[in-house]
Amino acid sequence: MRLEEALRYYFDYDSFRQGQEEIIRDVLRGEDVLGVLPTGSGKSICYQLPAKLLDGITIVVSPLISLMIDQVKELKAASFKEVIALNSFMPFPEQQRALNQLHTYRLIFVSPEWLQKSTHQHYLKQLPIKLFVIDEAHCISQWGHEFRPDYQRLAEVIETLNHPPVLALSATATPDVQADIIKSLRKPAMKKHIYPMDRKNIAFCIEEVENDQEKLKRITEITASYTVPALIYFTSRQTAEETALSLSIKHPNRNIAYYHGGMEASERLRIQQQFMNNQIDIICCTSAFGMGINKPDIRVIIHYHLPLQIESYIQEVGRAGRDGKSSLGVIFYQKGDFRLSASMVKNELPRVEDIDRLAAVILNGQQHRVDLPSPDQLYMFLDINEGAARFIQRQLQKHDLIRNNEWSMDERKWKQARDSIMHYLEERKQYKNSKLNELYQWVQTEECLRKTLYQPFQDDFEEPLEQCCSNCGFDWGKWNPEPSFETSKTLHQGNWRKKLQKILHVTEVQDETI
Repeated sequence: MRLEEALRYYFDYDSFRQGQEEIIRDVLRGEDVLGVLPTGSGKSICYQLPAKLLDGITIVVSPLISLMIDQVKELKAASFKEVIALNSFMPFPEQQRALNQLHTYRLIFVSPEWLQKSTHQHYLKQLPIKLFVIDEAHCISQWGHEFRPDYQRLAEVIETLNHPPVLALSATATPDVQADIIKSLRKPAMKKHIYPMDRKNIAFCIEEVENDQEKLKRITEITASYTVPALIYFTSRQTAEETALSLSIKHPNRNIAYYHGGMEASERLRIQQQFMNNQIDIICCTSAFGMGINKPDIRVIIHYHLPLQIESYIQEVGRAGRDGKSSLGVIFYQKGDFRLSASMVKNELPRVEDIDRLAAVILNGQQHRVDLPSPDQLYMFLDINEGAARFIQRQLQKHDLIRNNEWSMDERKWKQARDSIMHYLEERKQYKNSKLNELYQWVQTEECLRKTLYQPFQDDFEEPLEQCCSNCGFDWGKWNPEPSFETSKTLHQGNWRKKLQKILHVTEVQDETI
């Protein structure tokens, strides 16, 4: 069967999108492949079709449980039944049954953390794994160093599973990030398929404002003028909640919710599903929301706070207009936002004193045989955020000072490792600050926002579908996005909205920090 025939037979698509066929052909030849395709371009077909055609099992490493669940649901609806997502939501008996039946599946979704458990690796080693996929592979570089260190350990898993061919997929990877992915996976001969990320249907607007009150006023005006699905991004959980409440009062006929990492996982999943099903049309969220969201008609992405790097912004704004229709990315900023961003970057990494203090406690505790904090609980012991604690944990693991989640430290090993760890810490500080400075320069440029945004990723740019950006003369009066039928329909369902508001506790403002 020819590839296009297989695509039509299994997924009912008439033709491949840019890059899909080339990537799939290399995957079927057993090559290790890095694919960078723009958001909304159908990256998942690059492993879903091979999973149907290969004589064996495809493992997909995915960053979010909600993303796995959505993909499994979509695949089963498309008659791809031999698919499962293994995650922490599964009750133990159900997970055990699934582990005993893994050989009956063709496509298995897992998280990087799930993969690290030796019992799980034992089950996977018994399977004929023909393809190992890392979806959203930029997480290796963006999250793997601090927030999700198990991304940096995927090479060890691949080795344990006898080196199946690897496919790494991303929508945002500069040459530096590409190199980081390849280095981390220990696959120097990876074939690269890199395609332009410019989205010609998205216009860009940046507005400097005086204060938070003016931000809220402008957001209220935009959401009043355009009854379309929208995401509003914040770095503060508390501000996201307060803005959702304020907008709910000002727009009593809109369905509005908030979403952030401090909420229960089941509640976050419910809100995401309601947004996908058009029961919610505006979400005030942190960066915890949106990865893998395949809702085609999001028309507006607003940033109340600045993201911390260009790549993060491209990922977030790329959730707009996946159906190819006119959409908009808006950033409101004030001078104080730059200080807030710098403070957040600083807090993502530990201080030298934190690392030295921990080492002293562990060495002293081992010498005197006293109880020590678990390596998993460093953030509580040191009173630092979880990202900084995970950075320390990963570095100590790399230098064999933590082994199988147990301390394995002595004076000699610590002295040998310390300089290397501190040098790497300084490297990460410089890297993060350089990424933040890149974003500052872009926000304040007087040149075309589209070209300067995508310049690190590509050389050529398509003509925008309609308007380009605020630096090229964006006119709000001429922007007429296609309204969402489902959103318009729910505007008159006041009773449903009140019930939804009660379910989501949107009228409660909790005193939470970032």
